[in-house]
Amino acid sequence: FAMLLSVVVGEYTEALVIFVIVLFIAILGFIQEYRAERAVDALKKLSAPLASVMRDSERVEVPARELAPGDIIFLQAGDRVPADSLLMEAVNLRADEAPLTGESVPVEKKVGAVPGAPPLGDRRNTVYMGTAVTYGRGSALVVATGMTTEFGKIAGMLQQVEDKQTPLQVNLDRIGKWLGSACLAISALVALLGILRGRPTLEMLIWGISLAVAAVPEALPAIVTISLAIGATRMVKRHALIRKLTAVETLGSVTVICSDKTGTLTQDKMTVRQLYANGQLIDVSGTGYEPRGHFSAGGQPLKPDEAHLRTLLFTGVLCNDARLVKDNDTWRIKGDPTEGALVVVAAKAGLKQEDLAANYPRVGEVPFSSERKKMTVIVKGQAGRTAYSKGAPEVILDSCRRIYQGGGEREITGKDRAEILEAAHQMAGRALRVLGLAYKPLLGTETDNEAERDMVFAGLAGMIDPPREEAREAIKSCDAAGIKSCMITGDHKLTAMAIARELGLLKDGLALSGSELDDLSDEDLDRIVEKVEVYARVSPAHKMRVVDALSRKGHVVAMTGDGVNDAPALKKAHIGVAMGITGTDVTREASDMVLTDDNFASIVAAVEEGRGIFGNIKKYLMFLLSCNLGEILAMFVAVLIGLPLPLAAVQILFVNLATDGLPALALGIDPPEPDIMKRPPRGRKEGIFTRPVLWTLGGMALWIGLVTLGVFIWALNTGKSTEEAQGLTFVTLILLELFNAFNSRSEKHSLFTIGLFTNRWLLAGVAGSLAMTLAVIYIPALREPFHTYVLSGTDWIIAVLAGFSIIVVVELGKLIARLRARAVIARPH
Repeated sequence: FAMLLSVVVGEYTEALVIFVIVLFIAILGFIQEYRAERAVDALKKLSAPLASVMRDSERVEVPARELAPGDIIFLQAGDRVPADSLLMEAVNLRADEAPLTGESVPVEKKVGAVPGAPPLGDRRNTVYMGTAVTYGRGSALVVATGMTTEFGKIAGMLQQVEDKQTPLQVNLDRIGKWLGSACLAISALVALLGILRGRPTLEMLIWGISLAVAAVPEALPAIVTISLAIGATRMVKRHALIRKLTAVETLGSVTVICSDKTGTLTQDKMTVRQLYANGQLIDVSGTGYEPRGHFSAGGQPLKPDEAHLRTLLFTGVLCNDARLVKDNDTWRIKGDPTEGALVVVAAKAGLKQEDLAANYPRVGEVPFSSERKKMTVIVKGQAGRTAYSKGAPEVILDSCRRIYQGGGEREITGKDRAEILEAAHQMAGRALRVLGLAYKPLLGTETDNEAERDMVFAGLAGMIDPPREEAREAIKSCDAAGIKSCMITGDHKLTAMAIARELGLLKDGLALSGSELDDLSDEDLDRIVEKVEVYARVSPAHKMRVVDALSRKGHVVAMTGDGVNDAPALKKAHIGVAMGITGTDVTREASDMVLTDDNFASIVAAVEEGRGIFGNIKKYLMFLLSCNLGEILAMFVAVLIGLPLPLAAVQILFVNLATDGLPALALGIDPPEPDIMKRPPRGRKEGIFTRPVLWTLGGMALWIGLVTLGVFIWALNTGKSTEEAQGLTFVTLILLELFNAFNSRSEKHSLFTIGLFTNRWLLAGVAGSLAMTLAVIYIPALREPFHTYVLSGTDWIIAVLAGFSIIVVVELGKLIARLRARAVIARPH
């Protein structure tokens, strides 16, 4: 409108300049929106589901989008079916088809033709994309992918449905519309006042429209989306994959993190910490699967070639199905982690599994069962056949008649048995999982059952999944941030409590088992839920009860899970966190966030990023609104008291382009403030415009308005023409706003505490805006359209000092606020 009005009155140069500036603003807005969309698309690609498929005669994992009809896929419990497929193999296979057919219970699937033309729910030989395997395993031939699947046909009907905005975007949209309406009204009022004071109507209309364009926060939705998307992308580098942008803003409000134990708070690497042999407890150092560590007894080093120690370790390696392998520089276990721990501790003593397996080949086996609680193997060596057994300590002890001690075998006594059981009890008290080990030389005629009788007791091995060091630090960060951490696990209560104490998670709070939780009414649980720090032996239903109880107390809950049965609790929590390594497809689908390293510390890192993102949106708004309100205030007061217009229409538009563009965008990706994890969580209903924010914002706006108007009046009073006064005011206002961008990096911390150079993008944005400003001053062809002139040295000193003054004033305001806060804290209550 301003451009068209300029054309009507013959101001063609001004019309062209307005057109170019508005075009640049539109391009900048487009780039911001485009970057936001690309960032979101990148996140969608990262969170794409995987499929296990046969390619080039090998079983590999590929993104589900790469499947094609004719592929052979493999399915197991917990998988999300990646494509409509015809079953080739089905072993106790069941699928949850409720999302597609509404069937309330999982459907049994079978191989073979189905007669007739049955409806979807009766096609037992077909699995459908988007449904979940709840039990069993199988393989299938892909027959339809993407939009040709049954789900794809439904998706085709839904393509016109628009994406929902996040609650923050809805809230800011409302703010934007209110601000836009207010700015338009004030701009119209200022233009009307100018007309009433005798200024040309068309000139005031153009000027009023330009002021409205500058004042309305048109970049607000783009900045919010970019902040959320870039923040989510940044989280990926910290091992947290955000599946829904809404989760980013909710993360900043989390007050309780309910975390699984195994693999999240612990390393998920069973490690032998203590052995019992020759009547003494032996400590073992080292964690994880790397075969490095030392042995000691009573604080004194113990040589690993001691006969009783080697006999015990020898037994553990041979009665074993796990293997220790090295991939590149990483050691890992193939097989059961408990058995793997025995292989690793033997390797620490120099016993190589490959050599022992070659010299003592297995010739018989009695497998482990839950009824027997032990496993026995028979191997053949140079001295003949020998049976080796491991299992529950009391079961192994009951099968023994002799004991290996003092370098030889002797009859086991009642005192020996009591000491062994006491040692097992001590190990269990340290939350170690204890195994008994025994052996028996065979004569050659014994049956498998006879091989397990009258054995020789070799010793005990106590192992545990050790806590992650980084989890211990992360829990401290949570404590400092006012976030409650609690463990919620299916493991035994004793084990859970020991790990929780070692992590510093269980302090003065309570530990509840699932059965104890069942005995509590909802009212009783509500009374104690904030004191409970460990939940052990819990079911998915228990997890949901805990989420409900915490929610009733006003908490924002993040809940972790990995199994199919965890999906309801993840869906129920405010933030559902799935495990990326051990988690199932169903769990990941139900989650808001996926941990790519299954590490508790990554949840805390994501919370920090979430707080930082909300803080950056607040910084952007403080900067934008203080500058825009300051401009409007200066213009309004000037017209009200009868002064000439402090800025021309094109100058107002240029200020908007120079300051609301690059610097504002840089504030949207500002690094988090240093104490961001030492503040209490933000309330879910707490808005951006808290009282401190409004005071800071109002003070900045008032100072910008007063200084801008003051410089304009000073310029007029020193004999400068109206156009020169406008030129000096134009430069001063830009400098004020650029300096104010640095102020906006924190509402309470000094700029010099945060660091002037910690946001290089802001420095680059300010430099770019200054370069644009210098161009319209020193390029002759641009001076007339923008009503500028070559400033003298004095003019530059005035402009720079006036601009820098906002740093001084805001720093003083922050200092006073900090001193008042300290006085309140120090005041006796």
